Parts: sequence; structure tokens; C-alpha cells
Amino acid sequence: MKKLIILLFTVFLSVGSLSAQSTDIKKLKQLANQGNVEAQFYLGMMYETGLGVPQDDAQAVKWYRLAADQGYADAQFNLALMYANGQGVPQDFVQAMKWFRLAADQGLADAQLALGVAYANGKGVPQDDAQAVKWYRLAADQGLTDAQFNLGLMYANGQGVPQDDVQAVKWTRLAADQGYADAQRNLGVAYANGLGVPQDDAQAVKWYRLAADQGNASAQYNLGVSYEDGLGVPQDDAQAVKWYRLAADQGYASAQYNLGGMYYNGKGVPQDDAQAVKWYRLAADQGYASAQFNLGAAYANGQGVPQDDVQAHMWFNLASAQGIKLGESNRDLVAGKMTPQQIERAQELARNWKPKKQ
Repeated sequence: MKKLIILLFTVFLSVGSLSAQSTDIKKLKQLANQGNVEAQFYLGMMYETGLGVPQDDAQAVKWYRLAADQGYADAQFNLALMYANGQGVPQDFVQAMKWFRLAADQGLADAQLALGVAYANGKGVPQDDAQAVKWYRLAADQGLTDAQFNLGLMYANGQGVPQDDVQAVKWTRLAADQGYADAQRNLGVAYANGLGVPQDDAQAVKWYRLAADQGNASAQYNLGVSYEDGLGVPQDDAQAVKWYRLAADQGYASAQYNLGGMYYNGKGVPQDDAQAVKWYRLAADQGYASAQFNLGAAYANGQGVPQDDVQAHMWFNLASAQGIKLGESNRDLVAGKMTPQQIERAQELARNWKPKKQ
């Protein structure tokens, strides 16, 4: 199971009974100034989004606050988001949590999820996994997929609750059944490893595929491994390459490394050292140790790239620093053919190397 997702604070747009197409702005403001809570909330959304009025976060905050002060849960939630994002007000997580809590106490599932994430990460409140579980559960019981997924993670990792794979699968499945790709991927992992369910490679593939078809890179990678190893599906290198490539194109380092290996060995694709080096490099640039080692070997042997002892030394050195034992021995073998100046240059390159984001 993967680490907890981080809630992306996005605007909750609940239009209610008022329509932008049929509502005159002046009349809407008149209603809002008379204390009509829906008019106040809708004006807040209009100013935040620039719908029918000039976009103005400060005005959005003004109208959200008026509605929130009357106990309107959606306005309390949106006002919390404004504080969380520093829109129209200075960023203030404590104030954000105040308004999230008021909305959550009224049963607004998105606010309950937000509070759970806040407690899990210690944003605006002391870090507290038990409180995170409490709020995730309240939102999950209302069918909110993010909350179901996060609650599954808490059970899988034993955070705020005793570790329980069966409960983890229960909540993960609820989110997966609603089409939540990360949950589908995690449910596949549970079946592949027999965690909370009987081990079943065919079921693992089923859930990987559902997530992979939604573009989930991790699931695409896992589906590629399933095809390469013949787990739950007939062994098929061409299919493995297909799924590795889809994940690799999204920057997924493990898939880039495996795709490099497919080209190196001519599995599912024509053998091609240059393509192998291309994909090893993309993974190595992200800090993937085995790819760094293979890239070092490519430079040492001149496979897919011009032979270059300095580059070989650097990549072997980087792989060695991450625990690849052969990286150290191969580095030292290459060093035996290098001048002191070349070794110094290679060491300088290794010292200055930084991973690249893709």
C-alpha cells in the first residue's frame, strides 16, 4: 500500500437552488444583503470564479463568511479552503481548520475528509492519527471515495488503528468499486500478495487493469510485470512492453527501468541498445539505483552510447552509494583504466548530481 494521499484543496461548488442564468446580479446582491444565505454563498462562488462578476477573492471571502456565520456548511467549507490556500485572506491553517470543523460537525463529508487529512499531516492541528481515522471514517461512511481509500491505508499501515489487512481491503474495495484508480491498484496489490484476501493473481490483474485503463502509472507497471512473468495472464512480452511504456511515458521510474531491460534483451521489441540506454537514463536521472548501474555498464562497454570511462565511473559511483555492491567493484575496475584527472572529474560529476523530476 502506498503512503496517504494529500488532499488537494479545491473549491467545492454547490450551486443549490439559484441559477446564474436566471438570477439578476443586483437582485442577488439585494437578497444577500437581506441575509439570504443561499444568495450570499452563491455570490461568494461567483466572485471566486469570476462568473458574471469580476473575479475577486476578497469579495468571495466576504460573502462566504456572511453565509458561514449563519451556519451554512458549504460556505464554511469554502471559507476554510480560502484560508487553506491564502485566497483573499492570508494563508492560515488554524482558521482553515476552524471552518472545516464547523462544516464537518454538520456532517459535510468533504470537510470531514479535510479534517482527517489535516490531522494525518499535522496541518493547523497537532498530528494525530486516531483523529485522522475518526474523521476519515465519518466521511467514508457517507461513501466519499477519498476517505474510504485513506481509511484503508490507515488500516493497512496500522496508523491510528491496529493494523488489519481485512479492514484495509474492506475500505479499499468500497473505493475501488466506485472507480477510484488508486484503490483499484491497491486492491490488486492485496490480491497479488494475499493481504486480507486469498492470494489470487487473476484478481490482481483484474484490478490492475481497471486502474491502468484510467491511466494509473503504478497499475500499468504492475500489469506489465504480470504479463512479463505470466502472473494471472498468459505470459506475453509484447503486452508487458505496452504497459511498461504507458507507465514509463508518465515518468514512472520502475517502468522506465523495465522497459530499458526489454530493449536490452530484445523481449517484446527488437533488441536495441540505444533504446535501452534511453530508458535506463530516464530512470537513472530520477535516482533509480539499478538503472544507474546499468547506465554505468553501458558507458563502460560502449553499448548504445560511445564508450566513456568518466560517465561509467560516475554512474557506478551513484549506484554504489545506494547500496548496489557491484557498483563499487565496477567503479574500481573502471578507475584502473583512468587518469587521476578523469577520476577527479567523475567524482565531481557524482558529487554535483541531483535527481531530475519528470
